[in-house]
Amino acid sequence: MTERESTFGSFNIEEELKKLPASPGVYIMHDKYDEIIYVGKAVSLKNRVRQYFQSSRNKTAKIEKMVSRIARFEYIITDSELEALVLECNLIKEHRPRYNTMLKDDKTYPYIKVTMDEEYPRVLFSRTMKKDKCRYFGPYTSAGAVSDTIDLIHKLWKIRTCTRNLPKDIGKERPCLNYHIRQCMAPCQGYVSKEEYRESVAQAVEFLNGNYGPVLSMLEKKMLAASEEMEFEKAIEYRELINSVKQVAQKQKITSQSMEDRDIIAMARDDEDAVVQVFFVRDGKLIGREHFHVSAKTAGDDSQIIGSFVKQFYTGTPFIPREIWVQQEFEEMALMREWLTKQRGQSVRFVIPKKGQKERLVELAAKNALLVLSQDKEKIKREELRTTGAMNQIGEWLGIGRVKRIEAFDISNISGFESVGSMVVYEDGRPKRNDYRKFRIRTVQGPNDYASMEEVLTRRFTHGMEELEQDSDRSLGSFTRFPDLIMMDGGRGQVNVALRVLEGLKLSIPVCGMVKDDNHRTRGLYYQNVEISIDRYSEGFKLITRIQDEAHRFAIEYHRSLRSKGQVKSVLDDIEGIGPSRRKALMRRFQSLEAIRDASVEELLTADGMNRKAAESVYAFFHSDTKQTDRTIDRE
Repeated sequence: MTERESTFGSFNIEEELKKLPASPGVYIMHDKYDEIIYVGKAVSLKNRVRQYFQSSRNKTAKIEKMVSRIARFEYIITDSELEALVLECNLIKEHRPRYNTMLKDDKTYPYIKVTMDEEYPRVLFSRTMKKDKCRYFGPYTSAGAVSDTIDLIHKLWKIRTCTRNLPKDIGKERPCLNYHIRQCMAPCQGYVSKEEYRESVAQAVEFLNGNYGPVLSMLEKKMLAASEEMEFEKAIEYRELINSVKQVAQKQKITSQSMEDRDIIAMARDDEDAVVQVFFVRDGKLIGREHFHVSAKTAGDDSQIIGSFVKQFYTGTPFIPREIWVQQEFEEMALMREWLTKQRGQSVRFVIPKKGQKERLVELAAKNALLVLSQDKEKIKREELRTTGAMNQIGEWLGIGRVKRIEAFDISNISGFESVGSMVVYEDGRPKRNDYRKFRIRTVQGPNDYASMEEVLTRRFTHGMEELEQDSDRSLGSFTRFPDLIMMDGGRGQVNVALRVLEGLKLSIPVCGMVKDDNHRTRGLYYQNVEISIDRYSEGFKLITRIQDEAHRFAIEYHRSLRSKGQVKSVLDDIEGIGPSRRKALMRRFQSLEAIRDASVEELLTADGMNRKAAESVYAFFHSDTKQTDRTIDRE
């Protein structure tokens, strides 16, 4: 182990290993940038953590690579292995470490919630299931299906949607629109008794429990009666309701005699990716399925992928079924069963089907996972080309190798008033919005974009250097993490400004300019005094365009937010003869500065309170320096 690997500032790995307690807990591995790269749990921290650094142990390629990057570790002791498991799950979900087997997509599932704890219950859409007196139905795999079902319930049983405190607020306000469109019985007015209302709620609950027959029979009778009485509009309405009920209640393809709740989990994988498929069986019916992508590059074998998936999935879902069927046994299955039982409040068991219908259902889930994996492979490749591939393409054009982080800067102002700067950040080809920053220009007066940019860059990198000096072991903030490439919204002039700032701060970061064509679109990159032509149909060019547009949007959005707060001086205030009254009259008449700029003297006279002298003054202001005015207004 080299000195760089064994120490992190004052942290000496060999010495710290000696201090580890023989207690259960969670260990957290950090790299030299202090990023968390792995989280694990142990029955004995002393034994488990030391194993990583023993050269005599056989390690997988994944573990070898991870250990080579460890600069320091920390740990949290717990009272039991079960507590360590829960803490491990929470930390993995929070920090998403690189070397843990991670789900690529987090999903939460909707429920239908009936507020039985209220005297006049409601039927609501919910993303969480709490331990209260309400009734929950689900989880469902489609939020749209949940919304459609709730809408149908409101049409059929006219259950309220308002948040009024009933019966306390009965009669205090007029009935809402839902009453007038016949989708609420208006209990807020006392138009229905509490007993009648709760009977309707009980029927809705029966419907949610899957008892659709009485509803269909009732609607068919009403449709026939309306048709016989020549009330065809009502008959059509009932027919549409029948179709809606049938759509919600369509016969399931797979049913079970046991009427149990269970999840069926199986997976398929290749060298780089894995897909885990989950079938949701509720009351013996397959109500839906969902798939999850898992990065297999740093994952272990199939059992490790299944085990990691189960940990992460059931940390994030409020509903835990009684049975979970899985393809194969995985490590810590008994501990997971104990934890899930505690979470559910009732016994939970894992089943590994070996024969019959149970095995066929698991095989069906695995086949679906394989199908998704093969279908999504091309989609995943396209997304990689669009993001990391585009970043690498830009690096190749400039000859600087791999590019992970790009920062782009822009200035926005109106004739120099309240200039603002923006910094947008892209990592691995995607915007990292938490690292975006805004700057109000402090030292520059008037429309001087070069000087404004110099101030923004100086503040950005000086701030970062100061933070690093204060805590040299930390490199986590948006300022302390420097980019692999700086992109300027302009050519030679803007690039030279940036290079001058970096040279003064003794920083070496590649800087390129986005050279524009006559339509203000990027046509090439200016780098090291050379304009590099780029393929306009390439993914790299498309990414540059997105970065340019995002930098403009962010700067202009900030500028507009300041103006909306009344903090930015109006351009019109600087025109002789234009006071607050005429300024407001001009904006009411023309709606925008661009329209005022394009107006003739005669058109300006049509605004309230304008005389010829004032109109000529406005016209002269906007046309004395047309080029500058066009630029500043167009960018708004």
